[in-house]
Amino acid sequence: MITKNVGNFDRVVRMVAGASLVFAAYITGGIAAYILAAVGVVAFITGLVGWCGVYTLLGINTCTVDKP
Repeated sequence: MITKNVGNFDRVVRMVAGASLVFAAYITGGIAAYILAAVGVVAFITGLVGWCGVYTLLGINTCTVDKP
């Protein structure tokens, strides 16, 4: 099971940034649109799920949920 490592504020920022990048991809053309869309989707999904693989690799945890 995946343990959440992204806190609430971080999740909101990721989701807003992800949606903004996907919108920017929509109004942009060319290869830049594909790059913006890919980064935006990844940011949005990590915010939605609450888990970030890069955070896991670096040992970062911004989630403040108390452990039992």
